[in-house]
Amino acid sequence: MRDTIHMNRTEAFLAESQDILKKMDTGAIDKAIEILYDAWKSDNQVFIAGNGGSASTSTHFACDLNKWVSDEADRKFRALSLVDNIPLVSALTNDNGWGDVYYEQLRNFLREGDVLVAISVHGGSGSDKAGPWSQNLLKAVKYAKDNGAKVVGLAGFDGGVLRTASDACVVVPAESTPQVEGMHLVLTHLMAEQLRSKISSKGKRPKSKY
Repeated sequence: MRDTIHMNRTEAFLAESQDILKKMDTGAIDKAIEILYDAWKSDNQVFIAGNGGSASTSTHFACDLNKWVSDEADRKFRALSLVDNIPLVSALTNDNGWGDVYYEQLRNFLREGDVLVAISVHGGSGSDKAGPWSQNLLKAVKYAKDNGAKVVGLAGFDGGVLRTASDACVVVPAESTPQVEGMHLVLTHLMAEQLRSKISSKGKRPKSKY
């Protein structure tokens, strides 16, 4: 009996995943890829941030941009996950609070034309015991937009604030945190594969600022 219940839940989860994939906005995905591709062509930086499970996706995507995507490129992506420097993150949090942890890093690193990839399950909507979710991420998004950077959002549920605050926002049409976080990994791998193909194509040569 338990095995039957387990199998039914497994099949239901996989069926839901397939349904979500069919509903994805491919136009938004393509737009996000073009923003990242333009950043590579112009030798701009890509910053990635997220909280909780989205923090691990941030780290993973930065790794893929710097390594897998750039393996055959004449010049590599310059991608940085804003969650990775634990001493810096903890120092900023200890001194200034969690709300400024990404904003303060962008104040130091961001330049006009750079890209911020903001990853949030609820897109900055909703709240819990600590108050509204992902306000540190939204503060970073505002700073990026105000200073001439592009923003790519990855969200779920109804897209939240990221849906309208981003230049391109891919919203996973699901109201399940495990599904949204899983699909965000699928999306970053899809984007990485597409970008690798684009920048390693014959005749693709990046221009340099220097």
